[in-house]
Amino acid sequence: MTKGVVYLVGAGPGDPKLITVRGLEAIQRADVVVYDRLASPRLLKHMKPGADKIFVGKLPDKHMMKQGEINQLLVDLALQGKTVTRLKGGDPSVFGRVGEEAELLAENGIAFEIVPGITSAIAVPAYAGIPVTHRDFTSSFSIVTGHEYQNKTYSSVNWDNLSQASGTLIFLMGVANLEFICKKLIEGGKALTTPVALIRWGTWMEQATLTGTLTDIVEKVKAASFQSPAVIIVGEVVKLRDKLAWFEKKPLFGRRILVTRARSQASELVNQIEELGGEAVEFPVIRTQPPSKSEAQKKLAEALAEIAAYDWILFTSVNGVDHFFDRLRQQGIDIRQLFRARIAAVEPKTAAALESRGLFVEALPAKFQGDELLSALEGQLEKGQRILLPTADIAKAYIPAKLRELGLQVTETDVYETVLDTSGGAGVIELLEQKAIHIVTFTSSSTVTNLLMALKELGAEQPLALLEGVQIACIGPMTAQTAQENGLRVDYLAEEATVESLVRSMQA
Repeated sequence: MTKGVVYLVGAGPGDPKLITVRGLEAIQRADVVVYDRLASPRLLKHMKPGADKIFVGKLPDKHMMKQGEINQLLVDLALQGKTVTRLKGGDPSVFGRVGEEAELLAENGIAFEIVPGITSAIAVPAYAGIPVTHRDFTSSFSIVTGHEYQNKTYSSVNWDNLSQASGTLIFLMGVANLEFICKKLIEGGKALTTPVALIRWGTWMEQATLTGTLTDIVEKVKAASFQSPAVIIVGEVVKLRDKLAWFEKKPLFGRRILVTRARSQASELVNQIEELGGEAVEFPVIRTQPPSKSEAQKKLAEALAEIAAYDWILFTSVNGVDHFFDRLRQQGIDIRQLFRARIAAVEPKTAAALESRGLFVEALPAKFQGDELLSALEGQLEKGQRILLPTADIAKAYIPAKLRELGLQVTETDVYETVLDTSGGAGVIELLEQKAIHIVTFTSSSTVTNLLMALKELGAEQPLALLEGVQIACIGPMTAQTAQENGLRVDYLAEEATVESLVRSMQA
């Protein structure tokens, strides 16, 4: 059997967007990903279908798997011919024990590659507004292991030299030994007033920073019950934090937000949340697909066969646009047969989807809600005109009913249907149980009902109880009404039915 290859990858300090391009490639091509506690689990969504993941994380007082066992695991997997990605927090060469793993791989003739990562020693202070060097304070820094104990017969750290150094001192894995570290630095001659900062879960949503001096930081840490993992920074650059702190000032910092939108449309909302400092958790409870019922398929085929006869085509969603044109292609209908029809859209994204196909919208409602579309069309519709409404199987009946009241000939046809999707929901249940989800976003009535159904299917006997204390954000009044009818209290309501407006509402 051909031996596999092992990628020893630095995952960065926590923010999944700090992974290197090469590191991401290694995750995407892996048959198995072996990951630890400080590698963001959000990186695992980039794994290819069917790939396995193995957690070998270490807690300060507990090892899921000893280092020697991890080394051997990498060898065994590679000998099975698998492509293995060993995902390690920070940079694997900075106290990451990558040398030990690589040595055993080399001894067994297994090809490997070390993929550097952004070390937490530099990135975490930067996210807290503390550059490790600054021309007004220091031009050097030292990265030191925090695993130094008083009962060791031989110290790997020269405390006297370290204490006299003028550069920034960065201690990794040292929270449990903070008192010892401060004591040794003071004994070595470091000034009592030397600034110190501890940054916990740096670059993560839970990032927290505590500052003090060598004389009082230990008591501050005890008082705040400040736990690992944290980076310790000692030096004058800590004074810059008050001026340069940026990450913790973002409007959505510290909020983990559940995105229930269909996967094909979730990226826009996810990106905006993360740009504002929040953490987006994707749980697309809706999946769209072409109509599955033969009656709906027949009705759609008949409606599209008469496409040249319609005076208006009204689109109410991007999904409707996408599925409409997919079906045109499938039926071999030339887009030029739309020459007669005037086009209307319910909101800008839908209009943009039409314009990308060379069709320009003549009517767009001011408030971007379905009901407002009728007002936008006022004065343009004439009695007897034929109107096509390509919608979802769960579309509201309000618009077609009102159009018929105006004497128009309306053809409603399902161009797509929505189905429940529970994939990836186990992790969401766990986060909700831990009260680690702060906001749930709903972009349609179906996302409300599907989330409650999904939670129940995943074993939550009382979905409403699971959502107790979680804030609810809705994209429009109809979605909010559905949420309230299902027993949810709406905390944020977008002024317009757009993702941008929804995100703005959560910043209030």
